[in-house]
Amino acid sequence: MPTILVIRGYRFFFVSLDRGEPVHVHVEKGDAYGKYWLKPVRLARAKGFRQHELTEVRKIIQKHEKRFVRHWNEFFSIK
Repeated sequence: MPTILVIRGYRFFFVSLDRGEPVHVHVEKGDAYGKYWLKPVRLARAKGFRQHELTEVRKIIQKHEKRFVRHWNEFFSIK
């Protein structure tokens, strides 16, 4: 599970078994967990985050979306 970004206590990462799914990123902070699709950025599922945290996470993902997509393509060797 490669970590792509850690910011404000949130860890953004990929799961190697997700190769066949659309581009997305996982996020965790403490016991809270979420998954966001990247094209377009939207919440897939979450557990333990408050609404304001989900809003903050979405904004972080939007700001770093190109970075996440680039790392996804590199990690899964997509040209």
